[in-house]
Amino acid sequence: MDVHTPEQRTRNMKAIKSKNTKMEVKLAKELWSRGYRFRRNSKFVFGKPDFSLKKYKLAVFVDSEYFHGRNWETEKLRIKTNREFWWKKIEGNIKRDKIVNEHLEKSGWKVLRFWTEEVKKNCDFCLLAIDQEIHKIKNAQIL
Repeated sequence: MDVHTPEQRTRNMKAIKSKNTKMEVKLAKELWSRGYRFRRNSKFVFGKPDFSLKKYKLAVFVDSEYFHGRNWETEKLRIKTNREFWWKKIEGNIKRDKIVNEHLEKSGWKVLRFWTEEVKKNCDFCLLAIDQEIHKIKNAQIL
């Protein structure tokens, strides 16, 4: 049984964004200010990463803890309503993320995934990881 009315549930679900979330915008501003040029949600890169730096073949994803199943084995038990739907949805997202990672890596791309909380609480860590990966890629291209 849902604790919200159908109208409230509809409003809540409509408010959830799949693109340009606050954490994606925050990371984008920081990347741009550091001089990195990227495409957002490019349909030309498999999996439509939140940020794709084609020059370095680097794909960056910012994943929601809930919809992408962070600590899924323990967190799945917290879902009390409409379990069958949400378990199937989130487990499907987890499988799709693995498929996307494997496909991109086979195609020579490096994939970085961050949780929204990581970007929110420690954006500098995420930027450092991206910087380090780009430097590794640059060094590999020189050799």
